[in-house]
Amino acid sequence: MEKLLLCFLVSISFSDAFGQTDLSKKAFVFPKETDNSYVSLEGQLTKPLKAFTVCLQMYTELSKTRGFSIFSYATKKQPNEILIFWSKNRGYAFGVGGPEVLFKAAEIPEAPVHICASWESVTGIAEFWVDGRPRVRMSLNKGYTVQPEASIILGQEQDSFGGSFDTNQSLVGDIGNVNMWDFVLSPDEINTVYVGGTLSPTVLNWQSLKYKANGEVFIKPQLWP
Repeated sequence: MEKLLLCFLVSISFSDAFGQTDLSKKAFVFPKETDNSYVSLEGQLTKPLKAFTVCLQMYTELSKTRGFSIFSYATKKQPNEILIFWSKNRGYAFGVGGPEVLFKAAEIPEAPVHICASWESVTGIAEFWVDGRPRVRMSLNKGYTVQPEASIILGQEQDSFGGSFDTNQSLVGDIGNVNMWDFVLSPDEINTVYVGGTLSPTVLNWQSLKYKANGEVFIKPQLWP
């Protein structure tokens, strides 16, 4: 009996670690600056990535104030395996395997914004889309392979695997509709995602998301259509 009870408690503990939920029409809300509020995501990855696309929506007023992390994917060897970061007065920094490119922008409009970032190893081409509009393609770390054993974090930038957070890099605002594929979406597919369609995400699926919220993070109805 004690053994069964122990197994049951362990099972509960494990399931609590990464709950799986359909978050359609919902968003994670980070209401204030912290170094301990974040969301960990569990990706469906079994092999290294030679290509990927990440799409999400966010709502923040920070862009004129300071930089902040948008999407942080770290491995034990490389804390910036995949990084999407807003850099004040510069624009969107997009990194793969450490190196990064900059998609210039003066600010993020004080309204919900939709972004997609994609990359492929064979050409090194990085693409970045803002509200369904593409920026000029750039070259980024051609030939690199993204490793699958990752810590994926929203709300903070990882300077080490799963930690070393900085309050001044934290997100204050909302983030939602986070999806990731293990291939590069075509322009038509990007547009489908932007207008609210679904394309069966293969790595992270907002409609069947495995996550764990830490610190002061709330799930609320999204503020965009």
